[in-house]
Amino acid sequence: MGCCSSAAQSSKREWKPLEDHSCTDVPWLLLFILFCIGMGFICGFTIATGAAARLLSGYDSYGNICGQKNVKVEGIVNSGLDLTQKKYVFFLDPCNIDLVHQKIKSLALCVSACPRKELKTLADVQKFAETNGSTLCSYELLPSEYTTDPRAAKLCPKYPVPESAPIPFFHRCAPVNISCYAKFAEALITFVSDSSVLHRLISGVMTSKEIILGLCLLSLVLSMILMVIIRYISRVLVWILTVLVILGSLGGTGVLWWLYAKERMSASTVETQIAKENLQALLIYAISATVFTVILLLIMLIMRKRVALTIALFHVAGKVFIHLPLLVFQPFWTFFVLILFWTYWTTVLLFLGTTGNPVPNEEGFVEFRVAGPLKYMWWYHLVGLIWISEFILACQQMTVAGAVVTYYFTREKRNLPFTPILASVNRLVCYHLGTVAKGSFIITLVKIPRMILMYIHTQLKGKENACARCMLKACICCLWCLEKCLTYLNQNAYTATAINSTNFCTSAKDAFVILVENALRVAAINTVGDFMLFLGKVLIVCSTGLAGIMLLNYQRDYTTWVLPLIIVCLFAFLVAHCFLSIYEMVVDVLFLCFAIDTKYNDGSPGREFYMDKVLMEFVENSRKSMREAGRGGGAEGRELKPMTVNNASSMLPQPVLLMMCLLGRHCMSE
Repeated sequence: MGCCSSAAQSSKREWKPLEDHSCTDVPWLLLFILFCIGMGFICGFTIATGAAARLLSGYDSYGNICGQKNVKVEGIVNSGLDLTQKKYVFFLDPCNIDLVHQKIKSLALCVSACPRKELKTLADVQKFAETNGSTLCSYELLPSEYTTDPRAAKLCPKYPVPESAPIPFFHRCAPVNISCYAKFAEALITFVSDSSVLHRLISGVMTSKEIILGLCLLSLVLSMILMVIIRYISRVLVWILTVLVILGSLGGTGVLWWLYAKERMSASTVETQIAKENLQALLIYAISATVFTVILLLIMLIMRKRVALTIALFHVAGKVFIHLPLLVFQPFWTFFVLILFWTYWTTVLLFLGTTGNPVPNEEGFVEFRVAGPLKYMWWYHLVGLIWISEFILACQQMTVAGAVVTYYFTREKRNLPFTPILASVNRLVCYHLGTVAKGSFIITLVKIPRMILMYIHTQLKGKENACARCMLKACICCLWCLEKCLTYLNQNAYTATAINSTNFCTSAKDAFVILVENALRVAAINTVGDFMLFLGKVLIVCSTGLAGIMLLNYQRDYTTWVLPLIIVCLFAFLVAHCFLSIYEMVVDVLFLCFAIDTKYNDGSPGREFYMDKVLMEFVENSRKSMREAGRGGGAEGRELKPMTVNNASSMLPQPVLLMMCLLGRHCMSE
């Protein structure tokens, strides 16, 4: 649907930034719209079949919806009752949870009120029914029979009946004491050994909610400050990082050889098997560290000139955020839209769990099941979760790419649109939604098999042999690597689409050619730049965690503050990742624009550069180094004379190097 047409286009077509705007990948947009209509049909079907009413109002074990008149179900006693006055669902044994099927194994009834205090005997249950008019035993028992009828042991709640309160909006009586779910909590949280530990953790969170909120706000402020710091001290920061890595590797190697020499001298006097094994292990470690250090130094030597480009791009990225301040808020809008969609998706999923026709089960109670092909609707719904989530994330990437491309290819920054972000959103909605739909679908095609394999691996844990387990893990790892590479290539394809308004396949091909021509530059940016941003995330998490320890240490209302600290650190990492991933995205877009600029322009009249002064200084320094080298065919000569497309396709090492760079980039970011 676009790949065939893109293959026919000439590979020598020149880039024309922002000159033409045309709709791209329209068939894929139509396909995505049809898919969303299918998602809407599932929601409408669940509502039309009464699933929404059963979910919100609740229903008993006989198929009656609480709070309304019901229709008789054939073969089921106690069905078709008028329960207008009984609006709450009450479980006779609410703590009997089936972890395998994820449901409560208990008889459910509709009652008029939840027991607000603990009922220790059947006499208390009888008194509660006579006082409040809420019968907690099965419908066929009268309150006067609770203490005399022998069926009461089975048809009345298991006592003591815990104190409970209705869940807002869902009309279910839930126990107030959380220790009722201690078994369930232990199955989910392995470190909980008893309910007292769980109580202390929960009380710690509730008591320190103000501190947690303040620390989350602190992580937000630190992330924004770090983005400003990177913009002004990028040069110093990159070189400090490089020197520390080199010194650390040299120091570690030296210490290992020193320990080996010391162990060898002591082993000559004491000949034991343990001493020999320690000596051999130290030798292996020292040799491995030496090889690693040599490779690292060679990589640093080869890429020392290209580190300057990384520094320049980080500097320009800081200027982009000054001219486009709304970029900082992109994670908020994306996260907000994702939360809305996930809420909708979860609600419909809950509807699906209660949809269908009433069917008697083996216990004589009612279950709602969907018959025929419609029972596979949840598969469609699951694919919708992945595709639409990826679509929303891809819209963010296209929006950022469009805004940065507008900034880069506008010579006079005074002539920028009033809001480049909104202009980029307008172009996305008017022209490029089909491209975003196609790119997100490709990621979905890779995610689904990986999730299926992960599910199979989980289900077969402990049952499969070593060979099958190894093959499953290898397939999962390969699909994960493929997904990360495609995500990076998709992002560059969106940038190419924002520049030329070409369809997805054409943009992906053009972007890939540019990346191959600049494979060593990609390696430098994706290793040095991403590692620096990763250290920034670690710095924010450590700073927030340290502040949390100092504040929580003075909180004397509880003794366990591990869970609040974990919550704060996870939130800090999430916030730092959201902000710095936008920074990383801006750097990647700037690099592709820079590579295109240097390929088609040389600074001469009529072919002036679009780039910032900082990048021009890098270009001039590269030209000076090339002139000093005396020849233009060396590695430095290729800095400003990238390979032609034909030469790029014939040189295999650079595409291979590019794929290695992509894998290394995302493994580091994960």
